[in-house]
Amino acid sequence: MQILEKALSEGRHALSEYEAKQVLRAYQIPVTHEITVTNQADLKTAAAEIGFPLVLKGCAPSITHKTGKGLIEVDIRNMEEALGAFDRISTNMDGKENEVLVQEMIKGQRELVAGLTRDPQFGPCVMFGLGGIFTEVLRDISFRVAPLEKHDALEMMSEIKAHKILDAVRGMPEVDRDLLADILISVGRIGLENDAVKEIDINPLILSGSRPVAVDALIILE
Repeated sequence: MQILEKALSEGRHALSEYEAKQVLRAYQIPVTHEITVTNQADLKTAAAEIGFPLVLKGCAPSITHKTGKGLIEVDIRNMEEALGAFDRISTNMDGKENEVLVQEMIKGQRELVAGLTRDPQFGPCVMFGLGGIFTEVLRDISFRVAPLEKHDALEMMSEIKAHKILDAVRGMPEVDRDLLADILISVGRIGLENDAVKEIDINPLILSGSRPVAVDALIILE
């Protein structure tokens, strides 16, 4: 892929969030509507196109984690808030590439994680589980060696302890299991078809109604 080739030619070991989502989109994985900007004029144009509420994030290949670094602001409801958030994030980027990601705010109470790791023995392995802040704490995850068939992806969903959050619960609809299965299959395909991809981390994968959407993504290169 051109995005991967460009990053490797620049000696990089990671893609920016925006680049990572371009890779996901190329494999038909649903991602947030987002635009990168470098100045306030472009921010205004992007905000008008996407619409409020928004999320703003610092965006550069060197930024792999944003929380706690002042590089992400959520639930931005008007242009005044957007301009203030842009200034604060730009300041906190501390000399890194001054690019800010303007992103639609996806609302959903259920957060999942999907990803890929390249095992020395088995090759690309797909991971699925409970996402958000609970990923590292609870480690409620399931693995399969790629390539995945649909029955593999469906089994992964049933194997996590929190599998009932995929059902209709508390007024929220049942997850679109067919779409979620396609996402997991596609994650495996990315690893199989692109040897340069070492890791993929889609976290959170938020359920917007019944539809999973990749809200944040990280791709690490060999």
